[in-house]
Amino acid sequence: MSIDVVDLRNFYAHRLGTVARHFIGRGIRKRWIDLHGQRVVGLGYATPYLGLFREEAERCLAFMPATQGVVKWPSTRPALAALVEELDLPLPDASIDRVLLVHALEMAPDPVALLREIWRVLSAGGQLLAVVPNRRGLWARMDTTPFGHGRPYSRSQITHLLRETWFTPVSWGEALYVPPIGRGWFLRSAVAWERTGATLSAPFAGVHLVEATKQVYRAVPARREKRALMPSLEPVLAPSPGGAARQLR
Repeated sequence: MSIDVVDLRNFYAHRLGTVARHFIGRGIRKRWIDLHGQRVVGLGYATPYLGLFREEAERCLAFMPATQGVVKWPSTRPALAALVEELDLPLPDASIDRVLLVHALEMAPDPVALLREIWRVLSAGGQLLAVVPNRRGLWARMDTTPFGHGRPYSRSQITHLLRETWFTPVSWGEALYVPPIGRGWFLRSAVAWERTGATLSAPFAGVHLVEATKQVYRAVPARREKRALMPSLEPVLAPSPGGAARQLR
């Protein structure tokens, strides 16, 4: 269900991708204002947004799933991108402070396993920020953009998924109220679309931006104790009444 990395790169190189990067990046930056000294990992295709933090974060890495492919990032500096198995990240436990998910959750064949692997590598109190297509938005209904591929989510579905995987949602946002029409004359009105949609809290935004924290003290399901079973008795031969009488003769 994953989209190829070449298609993702080409989308962000065109006009509509530039608009998407601007409005989504603004929503990400609004939630993560200062990441000085933080260890940050972008999973999926997060490179259009990781540049917001590369100069201030202690460490900033881009992990791209093997099913998607990888491109060099940044293009003019030593590479910080790697091809990984998304359910087996090459990181020790509790080693990352922030994880940014873009073009990842909706593409994952097993989103529960993916989020639990992210839970493993996040430090205590670490934060996850996921950009997820809104199933009620126009962007999820048109496969001309990467947001039209994979499985879109409603807000309640994301909440349930995060709680099932030991995360607590702490803030919500939306972006891409402008319809996914790449014509120049239409995109010139994108700012007005975004401002109006945000003011009215319109339900048709293209993506959700949900921030969640790792639950350090999570509930552990109780296990029923196994009962000790008594071994079955071996059958024995009992003498018949007639045989006993013959022995007395």
